[in-house]
Amino acid sequence: MNITIKQIRAFLAVVEANSFAEACELLHISQPALSIAIKNLEETVGGKLLARSTRTLSLTPEGEVFLPVAKRLLADFDNAFLELHELFSLKRGNLSFAAMPSFASTHLPQHLLSFNKEYSAIKVKIHDVIAESAVEMVQTGKVEFAISFDPDITKDLKFETLFSDKFIAAFPKNHELMNVSKMEWQHLVNYPFITLQRPSSIRLLMDEMLAEQNIFLNVTFETNQLATVVQMVATKLGVSAIPSLYKQQMQSLNVEFREITAPVISRRVGIITRRRYPLSTTAQAFIEILRHYYQ
Repeated sequence: MNITIKQIRAFLAVVEANSFAEACELLHISQPALSIAIKNLEETVGGKLLARSTRTLSLTPEGEVFLPVAKRLLADFDNAFLELHELFSLKRGNLSFAAMPSFASTHLPQHLLSFNKEYSAIKVKIHDVIAESAVEMVQTGKVEFAISFDPDITKDLKFETLFSDKFIAAFPKNHELMNVSKMEWQHLVNYPFITLQRPSSIRLLMDEMLAEQNIFLNVTFETNQLATVVQMVATKLGVSAIPSLYKQQMQSLNVEFREITAPVISRRVGIITRRRYPLSTTAQAFIEILRHYYQ
């Protein structure tokens, strides 16, 4: 059944005006065009909806039944386009994305504040999950994008760099490493070392780079979260090396840190999306805030 919105508008205008002539003025169309619209509608539904004579115009019993249906159809149609317009204009909608904890707990809040000031009607859901899970959520379509380390892109993903993050040494206050002016990885080998468990991408990168330099750390404690690593360092269980994203947390816990000069190990942090899948207007708006900031 091929009923058009134009035909429904014509039917409702005639009923509202109780006159074909006045309905033509409401719709800004000619009377022949209005008559054709009503005729096509009646032919499609299979019978008369309007009873017309030279003096009167009224609804048939079938027309009476169809009237509330027509009103609901038109309202649903108009509301659907209003909602779509509000989505495109960011007056409503949802934003859902993944972010690795080291970014979510440090840089992300300031970007959310900027986004909320401009698009306060958008509801935001953040999945703060480990880097590997963030990549998986993008691959499976659970989120449109993720903010994480470069996952060594596969053919189904795209990566856009925001900035590079270097590993820094972390150790307790008053530790003897405070006397080292130029920190190298070799300075960390004689102390209990706290790090992430394999197969963490951070751990794998660190192990690979240090093995090439014949540097082998005294790994004593392993955990799954960088936040836990920082807490363990603060408790004086050992030393560590973590991405500089965690400087803020280390400062709040009175953990000392130093840049490591040799070898320099860094990872790119950026936006991960799926190839061939366009982003929503909401996601594009948030990503544009990130681009502007890191440029």
